[in-house]
Amino acid sequence: MVHSHVDCFCFTRILLLYSLFVLAFAEPPYNFCSNTTIGSPIQYNLNNLFLSLHSNASVSNFYYTSIGNGPDRLFGLYMCLDYVTNVSCQDCITMASTDLTKLCPEAREAVMWEELCEVRYSYKDFYGQYMLNVTGNLFTDINKMNISEPEQYRSIVNDTLDDLTKQAAFGSLANMYATGEVPFIDRTIYALVQCSGNLSAEDCNSCLHIAITEILTCCYSAIGARVMGTSCYLRYEVYPFYGDALAPPKNLIAGSGGRKKWMIIILTIVSVCLAIALLGYCVYCHVNNKRTQKRRKDMKDQESPNISLTSICEATNNFSESNKLGQGGFGSVYKGLLSDGKEVAVKRLSRSSEQGLREFTTEVQLIMKLQHKNLVRLWGFCVKGDEKLLVYEYMPNNSLDVFLFDPKKRVQLNWSRRLSIISGIARGVLYLHEDSRLRVIHRDLKASNVLLDHDMNPKISDFGMARIFEGNQSESTTGIIVGTYGYIAPEYAMEGIYSVKSDVFSYGVLLLEIITGRRNGSNWSNHGPGLLTCAWQSWNEGKVLELMDPLLTDSCDPEEFLRHVHIGLLCVQEDASHRPTMSSVVLMLNRQTVTFRPPQRPAFSGGRFSDYKETNVICSINVVTISSILPR
Repeated sequence: MVHSHVDCFCFTRILLLYSLFVLAFAEPPYNFCSNTTIGSPIQYNLNNLFLSLHSNASVSNFYYTSIGNGPDRLFGLYMCLDYVTNVSCQDCITMASTDLTKLCPEAREAVMWEELCEVRYSYKDFYGQYMLNVTGNLFTDINKMNISEPEQYRSIVNDTLDDLTKQAAFGSLANMYATGEVPFIDRTIYALVQCSGNLSAEDCNSCLHIAITEILTCCYSAIGARVMGTSCYLRYEVYPFYGDALAPPKNLIAGSGGRKKWMIIILTIVSVCLAIALLGYCVYCHVNNKRTQKRRKDMKDQESPNISLTSICEATNNFSESNKLGQGGFGSVYKGLLSDGKEVAVKRLSRSSEQGLREFTTEVQLIMKLQHKNLVRLWGFCVKGDEKLLVYEYMPNNSLDVFLFDPKKRVQLNWSRRLSIISGIARGVLYLHEDSRLRVIHRDLKASNVLLDHDMNPKISDFGMARIFEGNQSESTTGIIVGTYGYIAPEYAMEGIYSVKSDVFSYGVLLLEIITGRRNGSNWSNHGPGLLTCAWQSWNEGKVLELMDPLLTDSCDPEEFLRHVHIGLLCVQEDASHRPTMSSVVLMLNRQTVTFRPPQRPAFSGGRFSDYKETNVICSINVVTISSILPR
């Protein structure tokens, strides 16, 4: 098994080196196309794949997904450089998809690199398999001007790229991206490294180190260079090129017209030399294999997401009451300020929790894999004695219910802002259901579990009742019902059956609450009709506009309001199979031309569950509670 790993590692490096030389002086875009072709069913899936990538590029700089089933299924991803705006990312993905269609017609797998992004697809699932897909790696030599101290320059570049690789691969907050600036004589070296989000920390580290080794071996005299790979990217220059990047100074751009001809001769010689170099590289790989593995382990240990109890106590002033943000069924939440100035929310699990150390640690690591702009970010955790603590990003505007159900604060939620919140929550739930590494059912989606950042952007929180589905599993059954009255789907409340459609039901309730400003109380009480009943009656009587929050009269388009009530009623239909998926909900929210089918009677709208007994139901209250994901 060790020999097999070493052979694969060596072969990867040889393929990478070859591709570096072959395309050394090319200009973006770069592409790699397979020789195998596709048929019409896969071509249809490919078109849909490009549409999906383009749609998600407006909210995230990395996205991995699949389209289709069976042998026609296609896997794809895009990665934009981290500093690129969402608008520029989406434009780049559009350009790359168009170029792929032109340059790789009917290829079953292909990669396209533009200046700011990469698009890749294959009929094989390549998630996390960077070693098996490096044939298209590219190297570009930006400038080969002479350096007065080449050895010193090479050493500084090497150290800088090594440090950035460590930060990107193992930094808990780095998102597999790092940049740095270091002085060199009378200049400044600017460097950037990035890995695609489908890699583990160890594979990201390996991918970048391969690129560093080759770039310094073949072209150490280059004043600037970059490697664009299927799974990682690095670049260094003596001028700023990321963030608000400027064009390189003219005196740093080397001429290319005369050297292209003699480069063809050099490339031919190099191709022959590569065959001889193969044996040497394999020996080199074998000798350094164990040393590399030890270095990876050391780096990982140094960048653990485990935060010390001492640091958390200092951040929260020893969990003082003045720092307390809320109390939940599983413990308390405190505001904290870490030593680096970062504001956090610390969830302190109740000491009566029966969860063991190993289970807790495993669950936290699963939560940390969920990263989306509309999910609250988990920074780290602490386990010490009886203490179990979770450290989250701090949300200054508290939860959505604080604004939505307060007559004075609700004034801040105009129609445009409410639409933004509705759309953001939908994208967050869609990520949990279809686009994350894990398939997660939240099971407690409600206004108090949606937090608002500085700009009132929504972030879904509290995964304390969540479940993970494996493979193609679509639903599950439990004897203990968890959730909040008014948001629980009927099939879950009555039969213990939960699925992605359970979250769709909760989302529909939440959507109706947001646009009406009314709280949906317990639908099993005898204290008058709930929000779903009112919405259904108004729909049937043609009086939907009477549901509108009076505060929205001046800012809301009546047609838009009707459309959103329609979407909400579709989500809360009694039969789970009649409810749309979250991907359909997102589509309906974003496209006004989509034709909706008529909604059927919502659940709990006819009083049929008025005698429902509330035993065996774990009901959460509308405050921040403790998050710990429960794998099935």
